[in-house]
Amino acid sequence: MIGCIIQARMGSSRLPKKVMKKIDNDLTVLDYVIEQLKSSKNIEKIIVATTILKEDNIISNYLCSHKYEVFRGSSDDVLDRFYQCAKKFSINTIVRITADNPLIDPKIIDIAIDEYKNNKYDLVTNTLKRTFPFGTEVEVFSFRILEKSWKNAKRSSEREHVTPFVLDKKNGFNVKNFEYKENISHLRYTVDRIEDLELVKQIIKNINTRPILLENILNLYENNSKIFEINKNIKHDGYEISLKKDEESLKSNKKEKTL
Repeated sequence: MIGCIIQARMGSSRLPKKVMKKIDNDLTVLDYVIEQLKSSKNIEKIIVATTILKEDNIISNYLCSHKYEVFRGSSDDVLDRFYQCAKKFSINTIVRITADNPLIDPKIIDIAIDEYKNNKYDLVTNTLKRTFPFGTEVEVFSFRILEKSWKNAKRSSEREHVTPFVLDKKNGFNVKNFEYKENISHLRYTVDRIEDLELVKQIIKNINTRPILLENILNLYENNSKIFEINKNIKHDGYEISLKKDEESLKSNKKEKTL
């Protein structure tokens, strides 16, 4: 089974409760992620993996009331959350998506899945060499690879971001990065700050077709580029924070050994 696991939580430090914020009438950021993914030709099941924290009861209750699949697991060890979720739902091929990408393009998802199915890669992604916009990230990998990572990954960054263990070249995995025909990574419509949220609202307001595809957004950019200046000063720094935690942990371990 090809299953898409969407990681979601309420506790964002930069934009708290962002996944449940309304962006189009009564539809939330999370609603849009799910609705966009429903147009994928390859995905057979969509599951939202949130945490067991009390604050995430809102996500769980909302999903259950809308008849969506939901799984709850570790708040810090997202790798474990993914592993336990995939195991429970018997997912053989995992498509990893984050809930802060409401305009995820189902066509890009299907490209990644087809690339994975038709070759012998351990993981397929579009995040290693950035050519696609921020907000279109996808990773596809097998349960076998997920389980191997779950058993062997030790660093904070490897547990918090699910796939760094696989992406680390020294671990010997066969990883494929697919690229867009040109570099349009200057575009950003992931939702991490209030400016990002406002941009997404404007994109949705100005595009009538559903699902909203990359080609629709590029057409809007060509005709009304000023909209995209809303979040032009925002940096993408989530993974860098985890790497800093790795450094702090390493320093702490060295200090303990010298005592």
